[in-house]
Amino acid sequence: MTTDNPYLDESKDLEAATAMDQISKTTFAPVYPLLAQQILEIHGIRSGTCIDLGSGPGALSIALAKITRLEIHALDQSPSSTRIAKDNVRNAGLESQVYPVQKDVTQMPFEDGVADLIISRGSIFFWTDKTAAFNEIFRVLKPGGKTHIGGGFGSESLKQSIFDEMMKKDPGFKNKAKCRMSPEKKAIIRKALDDSDVQTYEISESEKGFWIHISKEAQ
Repeated sequence: MTTDNPYLDESKDLEAATAMDQISKTTFAPVYPLLAQQILEIHGIRSGTCIDLGSGPGALSIALAKITRLEIHALDQSPSSTRIAKDNVRNAGLESQVYPVQKDVTQMPFEDGVADLIISRGSIFFWTDKTAAFNEIFRVLKPGGKTHIGGGFGSESLKQSIFDEMMKKDPGFKNKAKCRMSPEKKAIIRKALDDSDVQTYEISESEKGFWIHISKEAQ
């Protein structure tokens, strides 16, 4: 399955990572504290181990670390994104709480059942093997653990504000976003979930975004 993922092209990796870092600190900056607060309110997990998949420059990891005691592993396959995330974590003074890791979602360097919480904003649409990714997520998820995986801006008003600003920079932004959240793309995600080892999941669709909540029964 092909994706429009620039990070898979080594020649474009640094450019894409730098652009995402810049956007995360400007236009997208209000999104991450809001999502972090929503994740905390929905799941109530304040401590333990968290994995942030496709974490990019680490903005969501940093926002969540600021309001919890979670040990967060910010995982991304991009070498440039991982280097940038390390700088951002250091600048935020969170080196003892957030740990950037360069690795693909289908090959996480963690033992079985270690994660209390697995989060991801925006990367799922670029996973080349979604079923394998969900298998790996379920493997590392702790019994009783939760996930918050998908995409969104936290509120409709914030989404519209960001769309308006991004359209000034990239007239095709709105269409790209709609394509990634199309019924066809969501159906692919649901099929991947159903084909995976995941036993129980719920999908929430609201003004907050499209979010997958996987749970593993406590033993």
